[in-house]
Amino acid sequence: ELNHASIIDGVRLSAASYKKSEGWVYAHKDMDALEDCLKRAQGFKKRMIITDGVFSMDGDIAPLPEIVALAEQYDAFVMVDDAHASGVLGKNGAGTASHFGLYGRVDIQLGTLSKALGVIGGYIAGSHELKDWLINRGRPYLFSTAHPPMVAAALIKALEIMQTDPTPMERLWANARRWKAMLNEAGFDTMGSETPITPVYVGDEGAAQRMERMLWDEGVYALAIVYPTVGLGKARIRTMPNATHTEEDLDQALKAFVKVRDQLGAVR
Repeated sequence: ELNHASIIDGVRLSAASYKKSEGWVYAHKDMDALEDCLKRAQGFKKRMIITDGVFSMDGDIAPLPEIVALAEQYDAFVMVDDAHASGVLGKNGAGTASHFGLYGRVDIQLGTLSKALGVIGGYIAGSHELKDWLINRGRPYLFSTAHPPMVAAALIKALEIMQTDPTPMERLWANARRWKAMLNEAGFDTMGSETPITPVYVGDEGAAQRMERMLWDEGVYALAIVYPTVGLGKARIRTMPNATHTEEDLDQALKAFVKVRDQLGAVR
């Protein structure tokens, strides 16, 4: 339900393109609802469960062990979109499957190179058969050009850092834990976030947009996320500490959040 819109659109469009296919969206992290979908899909030749590894607006992590167990029980493929987990979760930032120790049990792992890795493009990891099929049949791949050499070189360097230097990830998580603790202690609702993506719940769309502008005036860049990106009445300010933030940066940001909240009087 809280998968990225591109996943939900892809499921619906692919289901619509085949007369004997259907696609379902199950309630967020509801494994009973997922199992009901799998039971309904038993008459189809192939079944696939697609999930974000880290959900981009709430910052929580998919219950991948339970998803994989259901996939194995009902003979379904598993595809994980690690756009927000690559470089953040798992050994050397390898993603959600690594985080849960599920190598070999996730059929397709994909992600972007434009977030933690800092370049552009994306990747898909899977079996040799899958890669051969995509290289020969994937239309977006077939009819697009290769990355320029400087992008490839930057990516190679980013991967090298991920594999050899744990310091950036350690700093990222230290900052994320400190930032969440500071917000919670100050009375903000971080909506159960488990990752550096840290939403600050506001509720009202207008209040969230005013808060964004006021934070900017205080020297803090944090975007308001409002309907229809999130549900009506579930607006929030989306914050993401990174590995380069200092303790002084986080202290300044918290002071700004508290000041703006007190001025607005509409944020819990």
